[in-house]
Amino acid sequence: MATLFDSLAGLDNFALYFAVSIFFLFVFKIVYAFVTPHDEWKLVKEEKNVAAAIGFGGALVGFALALSGAAANSVSIIDFAIWGVVAILAQSLAFALLRFTFMPRIAQRINDNEISAGTMLAAMSVAVGLLNAACMTY
Repeated sequence: MATLFDSLAGLDNFALYFAVSIFFLFVFKIVYAFVTPHDEWKLVKEEKNVAAAIGFGGALVGFALALSGAAANSVSIIDFAIWGVVAILAQSLAFALLRFTFMPRIAQRINDNEISAGTMLAAMSVAVGLLNAACMTY
C-alpha cells in the first residue's frame, strides 16, 4: 500500500503541469490564428480543407513537442510557463520563416487546399518543435 501512495505522491504536480499544458495549447491556437493569414478553423470545419488540417495539426504537434521539453526540463511551474511562452514564440517564428522565406505563397496554397503545402507546414512545425524541445535541455 505504501508503494501505491509513493507512486501517487506526484499526482498534484502532474495535474498542475497538465492543466497548464492544456491552457498553453489553447493559447497557442489563438496566437497561431493571429500569426497565420488564413483561418484554419474555418478552412477545416466549414470547407473540409485537408491542407489546413494537416498544417494546423502539425503546428499543434510541433508545439506540444516543444511544450513537453519545457515540462520535462523545468524546475518549477513558473519556469515551465516561461519556457511555454518561448515555445509559442519559436513555433510562430517557424511559420513566419516558412511563409516569408521558403514558401511565400503558403497561405494561399493552403487556402487552395494544396496538400503539399499543408504537409510542408506540418513538417516544418514538427521539426521546429523537436529542435525547440531539444534546446530546452539546460
